[in-house]
Order: sequence, then C-alpha cells, then structure tokens
Amino acid sequence: MAAELTAHHRRLAQQKREAITSAATELFLNRGYDGTSLARIAEAAGVSKSTLFKQFPTKAALFEAIVTESWQRDVGDTAARPQAGDLRSGLTAIGHRYADLIGRPRMAGLFRIVIAELPRFPELGRMQFQLGKLPYFASVQHYLESEHEAGNADVPDAESATNQFLGMIANYVLWPRMLLTGWNPTVSEINNAVEEAVQTMLARYTPTHRPDPKPESPH
Repeated sequence: MAAELTAHHRRLAQQKREAITSAATELFLNRGYDGTSLARIAEAAGVSKSTLFKQFPTKAALFEAIVTESWQRDVGDTAARPQAGDLRSGLTAIGHRYADLIGRPRMAGLFRIVIAELPRFPELGRMQFQLGKLPYFASVQHYLESEHEAGNADVPDAESATNQFLGMIANYVLWPRMLLTGWNPTVSEINNAVEEAVQTMLARYTPTHRPDPKPESPH
C-alpha cells in the first residue's frame, strides 16, 4: 500500500510539473518572459503558488526545466541509441528522432521565446545552447566518433559532420516554421528530408576499402 501511494504521489507530481511547464511555455510566448510572473503561471497551470515554488523557486529554474525537458527526452536512453556497425541504419534512426524532436510545437515555441527575449535576457540563449542543443549535439557527435573508431565510417571531423547532418534536417523541419506560420510538412515530406540527409552523409562518410596492392614481381 505504501509503495502504491508513493507511486501515485509521483504521478501526481509529474502531472503538475507538466502542467506548469506547458502553461509557462504558453505564457512566455504570449506575454514575454519578463511579462510573465510565477503567480500567473501557477494560476494558468491550476496549481497553488506553493506547489509551483516547491518545484521551481525562480523563473530561471522553470525555464531551465523547459529547455532540458524539451531537448533531452531521448538523450542517454539506451533503447534509443542506434546499433553500431550500420551507418545507414544509425543515421536514419538519429535523423528521424531529431526531426520528431524539433518538429514538435513545443520546440518551435522554445526557439521563439529565446529569439524574442535574447536582447534583454541573453541568459536564455545560453541556457538553450548549453542545457539543450549542446548535450543533444554531443550525443550525435559521440555516435559518429564511435563509428569512425570502429572503422564503420570515415569521419575525421565528427563535430563538422554532426553540424552538417543535423543542419540539413533542421533547415527543412524547424527553421521555416520560425518565419512561416503555415509551415507544416507532411510525414512523407519529413521522411524524404531525413532520407536525403542520410544519403548525403553516406556519400561523404562511407569508408572506402581499397584492396591491398599486389606484391611486385621480383623480375
């Protein structure tokens, strides 16, 4: 019984946390970061101010949570890591997860908040980069480095390769959404964008195994 109550309380706490971060994201978008108080967020989330302050004592702490929860849903998840040894399969899995991640309305909203508030609150940009994009980027870079070391890919500069791969996908899935309110590519179009990015990476980074030269004739 005690274990069931503990699990129930954890579920309730997680539900309240999600309600708070969702309400905060919406209010930051509509009223601005500076124009949104924690009290207003608590009201919009349907929780008490004491509940909100218990989880997020400051607005900066709340924004940090929004960033980390938006970016790091599958980072470090063993089940989500691509199998080693098949560059096409690994890049395809990474590409589809990344397209899904940056294609979520919450992610687009996060970028809009940062862009809008950056001149007055540069720390929001640092949070977005250091807590969000950088850890995700590092996980992809680590995968490419591992494949290079195993001889499954020829990627002498994994940092540059990661930029290329994620950039190709983001340039289609995310960035038009920042400027075009009606941008909503279909699943088929997104899949095609990922496949094209994978094909480009394979053309550049698939190792070329040359046969050993024949020994010279003694004559």
